[in-house]
Amino acid sequence: MQKLLVFQSLWAMERLRRDGHEPTLEENIARIAETGFDGISAHYTNRADVLRLHEAISGTGLRIEGVCFPRHVDDLRHTLELAQEFPVSHIDLQADIRPRRVEDCLPLLDGWMRLAEEAGVPVFIETHRNRITSDLPFTLDLLEQRPDLPLLADLSHYLVAREFAFPMEDESQRQIQRILHNAQAFHGRIGSCEQIQIEISFAHHRPWVDLFLDWWDYGFRHWRSRAPDNAELIFTCELGPRPYAITDRDGNDSTDRWAESLLLKTMAQTLWAQAARPANTAKTGAHKPC
Repeated sequence: MQKLLVFQSLWAMERLRRDGHEPTLEENIARIAETGFDGISAHYTNRADVLRLHEAISGTGLRIEGVCFPRHVDDLRHTLELAQEFPVSHIDLQADIRPRRVEDCLPLLDGWMRLAEEAGVPVFIETHRNRITSDLPFTLDLLEQRPDLPLLADLSHYLVAREFAFPMEDESQRQIQRILHNAQAFHGRIGSCEQIQIEISFAHHRPWVDLFLDWWDYGFRHWRSRAPDNAELIFTCELGPRPYAITDRDGNDSTDRWAESLLLKTMAQTLWAQAARPANTAKTGAHKPC
């Protein structure tokens, strides 16, 4: 049976408290496990850090999404070696390079996919600002050349970077849906046309919440229609600290970001349950407050 696994980003655990105290890795891992998350997202670039991470999750049952930031094909080798020694659900690859021509990107993408296949480790290319996938039309051009490129969809970057008109035009919706057709995993953050991360518990932000719920619903349903019966879909809650989080004049979060992460987790799980039922995947604006 297909499953949804909800992860929590370790980066999103930073600066949660107003008193400035930063919990230890072990304390954060315990908190994540106790609240029912299935795994964590963490950098997978330094062996000592990865070893400590695996020691911290021992006995918790938590899985790992490993994150890396290669600039060249061979940069991925070390992360894949770590992933073979310390298993992950998948690698989230943020390609830290910004070629201006699609043809300059293809040798990199092909090389990374080749190394991933050789290592037997799933590698997904994240849609992210200031990366190879920074621009939505450019990424769509990449998909024309590599239609099966596995993506990790973080749609907040495209919404704020493109400053789409709201309500969304049909063509913009089709562009996002094309990204979702290749989404093998998701990063959960809700933005607006002007902000990368808004307060999802504020009532006046509900139209943006509904927009993302519609996108994720479409993505979940499309993934379920093509994935094997025993496949697992990873949705990572990634509500980051400032400058992602909106803050007050003292630099404190304007909301309880941990509470909003739990709310986001519930939203994803609710959508997954709904996605098991037949529906029009192109339908928008139909979600009620969670």
